[in-house]
Amino acid sequence: MLSFKGLAPAALALLVMTTVPALAEDAAKTAPAQAAKGTETTAAVAPSSPVATVNGVAITRRELDQAVKVLLMQNQVPESAMAQVREQATAAALEQLISAQLIYEQAQKVEVKDLDKKVEEKLAQSKSRFATDEEYKKALSQVGLTPQDMQDFTRKDITIANFIDTRFASQAAVTDAEAQEFYKENLDAYFKKPESAHASHILIGADEKATPEDRKKAKEKAEAILKRVKAGEDFAALAKAESSCPSAAQGGDLGEFTRGQMVPQFDEAVFSMKPGEISNVVETTFGYHIIKLVEKKEGKTEKFEDVKEKIISHLKRQKVQKALSSFLEDLKKNAKIVKS
Repeated sequence: MLSFKGLAPAALALLVMTTVPALAEDAAKTAPAQAAKGTETTAAVAPSSPVATVNGVAITRRELDQAVKVLLMQNQVPESAMAQVREQATAAALEQLISAQLIYEQAQKVEVKDLDKKVEEKLAQSKSRFATDEEYKKALSQVGLTPQDMQDFTRKDITIANFIDTRFASQAAVTDAEAQEFYKENLDAYFKKPESAHASHILIGADEKATPEDRKKAKEKAEAILKRVKAGEDFAALAKAESSCPSAAQGGDLGEFTRGQMVPQFDEAVFSMKPGEISNVVETTFGYHIIKLVEKKEGKTEKFEDVKEKIISHLKRQKVQKALSSFLEDLKKNAKIVKS
């Protein structure tokens, strides 16, 4: 079953309100149809009806519907699967909204210098991504928001971010020793880049079910095409016209891949070539290939000093996340939370 935990990055993972503005901006450009169909207000339940109260502050059905829509969009849930995951998404969204309200209560106690100005600047930045004010409003409407909603979310976003930075991020120190330890423990997984190649090919298909006669014909066709390539005909044009691989649409371009990703015979041929070379006909279980090596990169290990700052940033985010989660658990123990 699809998991809706840990959807947003870093310490704001629990705060749906901070993800809504960004998704609203993207909605009209990336998934307007899905956004429009993301949720439906439960029948006979008014949008203003509370679904929970947190220390006396109501979370409304409308707010929950918006949050569910965000989660479904963020997880790119297909329309066909929405009915099955809606209940799970609703439960996850409600928990995040409760957490958001608890954090916001505490965040309001910390002064944000020039808050109104910062809200205006952030809203202006959001609006600047759209050609017109009408497009901006349309993007918001795709996830059920109004300009006033956006302003309210932005104010909360800045207030919460300021609180997290003041209370947690400023105290989340990471030592060189911790960074070194992470580097050593994750050297193979993250910091060793294997040898890779960028190649194109022309495939004359003849799979394992093909008869010997069919394979013979496929090989002869491949050899004839190879002669045309060597005579100077355009490789990409021949791939588009003759190749049976889906990559034919891109002129045979397979993009970049590492050693071991392709079948052994193909792999061996590619990594024994030099950039710009054209292979002889290579036989695999898929048929007969003519390969053009575009580029080859040697494997390398990134040095600690080159990735140190990224590691420190990653570990700091983890510490902030852990501290915030613990803080939230304490808040929940002492809060009055009532779910309708």
